[in-house]
Amino acid sequence: MSHETISTNDIMIRSVLREILKKRHLNDRRVRIIEEMGVQHGNARIDIAVVNGIMHGYEIKSDQDTLQRLPNQIEIYNSVFNKITLVVGKSHLYDTIKMAPSWWGIILAKINTNGSVMFNRIREEEYNKDQDRVSVARLLWKEEALILLEEINEAKGMYSKPRDVIYQKLSTVFDQQTLGNKVREKIFFRVNWRPDSPLILNGD
Repeated sequence: MSHETISTNDIMIRSVLREILKKRHLNDRRVRIIEEMGVQHGNARIDIAVVNGIMHGYEIKSDQDTLQRLPNQIEIYNSVFNKITLVVGKSHLYDTIKMAPSWWGIILAKINTNGSVMFNRIREEEYNKDQDRVSVARLLWKEEALILLEEINEAKGMYSKPRDVIYQKLSTVFDQQTLGNKVREKIFFRVNWRPDSPLILNGD
């Protein structure tokens, strides 16, 4: 069978992408690479998230996947991530270029002559200008959100409130950049969470 007729699947793309990202971020002072990261309390799960100075999401659409969920994923991911990259099989390239926002990066995954996956960058990702503060706050556990409010003496009366009220409060007391920094800090230093996504500290 010609390599041109072999369709990509999630497993083969994911394994290559994971190794590329590990090498790319080898010298980051600290980084966490998280697979199947829940967003909006699990309403969507991005395939791989890289959390370092920013949050960069990578969504895989192999030849064997469909694009049925992509419109909803676009809306949810746009609310949270600083950058987003689609990694797509050849069969989806044309449709994803039309569907994805212009600031999303697009990488084509295809099978080369020796049967392994190779990546070709089609479009560079740009920074997201439309993050939603409440959605970013929802990445926190309730206890983490309360700690942030305690640190600025804004937690009074909030302990018995539903978590979404707490997230709304966070979105009003922090600007976008500060909230993003604080959320990443909490994700960095979570313990007993996601053994597949260890915090990597390089240097100090």
